[in-house]
Amino acid sequence: MSIRGLFVIAIVAFAIVTSVTGGYLAWREASGAVQAELDRRAAWVAGAAAETGLQSTIIGGLMPGFEDLDAWISNHNRLTRLLHYVSEAYVVAPDNTVLVSSFAADSVPIGMRLRFLEPFEEELDSARHLGYATTRAFEGNDGVQYKWGFAELEQSDLVLAVLMPADYLSPLTTLRTNLLIGSAIAAALAILLAVLLARGVTEPLDRLSRVAVRIQRGRLDEPVAPEAGLELGRLSRAMERMRRGVLERDEQLRLMLAQVAHEIRNPLGGLELFASAAAGTDDPTERAQLMKRVRTEVAALNGIIDDFLTFARPLAPTREACDVRVPLREACALVEAELDRSGGALSVDLPPEPLFATVTPDHAKRAALNLLRNAAQVAHSVELRGWVERGETVVAVRDDGPGVPDRLRDRIFDPFVTDKEQGAGLGLAIVRKLVEVHGGRVELRPMKETDGGSGSEFRIYFRSLEDPPPSVRV
Repeated sequence: MSIRGLFVIAIVAFAIVTSVTGGYLAWREASGAVQAELDRRAAWVAGAAAETGLQSTIIGGLMPGFEDLDAWISNHNRLTRLLHYVSEAYVVAPDNTVLVSSFAADSVPIGMRLRFLEPFEEELDSARHLGYATTRAFEGNDGVQYKWGFAELEQSDLVLAVLMPADYLSPLTTLRTNLLIGSAIAAALAILLAVLLARGVTEPLDRLSRVAVRIQRGRLDEPVAPEAGLELGRLSRAMERMRRGVLERDEQLRLMLAQVAHEIRNPLGGLELFASAAAGTDDPTERAQLMKRVRTEVAALNGIIDDFLTFARPLAPTREACDVRVPLREACALVEAELDRSGGALSVDLPPEPLFATVTPDHAKRAALNLLRNAAQVAHSVELRGWVERGETVVAVRDDGPGVPDRLRDRIFDPFVTDKEQGAGLGLAIVRKLVEVHGGRVELRPMKETDGGSGSEFRIYFRSLEDPPPSVRV
């Protein structure tokens, strides 16, 4: 089922359940209150009628044929006066026969069995024991609701029975009908509201799903249109960032492939040239020199491939506690030999106490090695320093070279950005990747903050350990 259908069903079901449940509880409460009040009033009427002068001793002595006696006529008249308040009135003997009624003697004579009271034997017994009782409401032959009220006559076995219209229960029926109508209206409004809300939610989702399919098919030129609303707007902006990120990665991939082809073609050309020359010479000395050049080109080719693989493959740092002085010294030892051959100098300033950081040692070594080699290629003097500053372990590489051109300062850490004639421009991009994967950062310091205002200084910031574990303490 679609999201729109589920949305509509959920809202409509909630509206129906809420309205029906609330209506039922209201109707039940009102019905209970009216029924209780009706019972009290029926008992009051029956009790009041019992106090109208009806004499149980006289009535109890009436027998069939005594309808012409004053005793029957006077009590009949008393019951007749009750017809202003009730529909019928009877004085009932224990055997459920009538002694006096509000009807004429020829209609309801003495001794007539009142079979319509047989369903209410329990209430009659309660009236004889408790003094009064009422029955449940029932529908008469005329379609009107009635209730019987029973009252004991002067602590005798005789019971006064009065039939009261219960037509004021009809508002409960009206209330129930109105509640059902209200529930139906609430359901209709809920359907309308649900459709409108669902349309406002699902239509933007449909648009965004089509955008996702478009991105998946490689159509990245068209930007993602912003959507209204907090959540949908946030989602559309996230998809736009995703589109730009995919576009940037595609562009990087194209640049990388072009750069790979360019960087590998030069060593391959040299390999072909030197290998052909070595194969065509008979001089062992010349052949040895040519093979040495072949090995140099192979090493350069391996370095290029290694850079591309390092930049392309995902990193899985261990984030272990590490004294970075060890990998930094290993990197310095490699670059120091290269500087010695070119007449340069490398100075190292590391504290005597451990420099702990959460970084993989090999990654720390590779990041420092890239910075040192970049500096050694353009400078005569290179310096590496390390210290702890505001909870971070800082590694700085400074040189006295020409510095980074202003036009490249903002993009110096982007891949394939370089001002050198040789190299793929991945050295600093790899440094940033190695550092950021450990939660650190790398930056190029402004020229004005370097001594003398010349050269360049790069700083790496690793997360330091304020309280290193015992296993790594020195």
